Amino acid sequence: MKTIPKPLVMANQWTIVLSVIIAVITQSVWILFIPLIANLSSLLTGFHPILVIVKRFLSKLANEYIQEDYAQLRFNQWLAVGFLFIASISYFLNLIILFNVATVMVGLAALIAILGFCVGCFVRFQYQQWNYRRKNSVTR
Repeated sequence: MKTIPKPLVMANQWTIVLSVIIAVITQSVWILFIPLIANLSSLLTGFHPILVIVKRFLSKLANEYIQEDYAQLRFNQWLAVGFLFIASISYFLNLIILFNVATVMVGLAALIAILGFCVGCFVRFQYQQWNYRRKNSVTR
């Protein structure tokens, strides 16, 4: 199973939370492009520029930290990218309420994850359970 050190996951979450706070206060979408581009780059190429920078500041070897599931991180990144993309597009379409809702939702999800409950993990688990039940009900 592929894993990633928890401090790197938290750095990504803090990047989202801080950019969301700034975006909502300033009502400007540009700051959201930082986590959007970083996470999209990670999903498409495997290169996450923010995590590369943060990794240099780790005081221990990467494998000495608590590890997070890489597949779960990627699922959460897809969710974050989706909400950040919706927020960005809605801003440019002058749909300010949708911009604020999408922005706050991704920010709250990241903040709640920092506090210890992973909303994306819960969503993924429910999806996997639904998929399992759906497949098993067809075979019976």
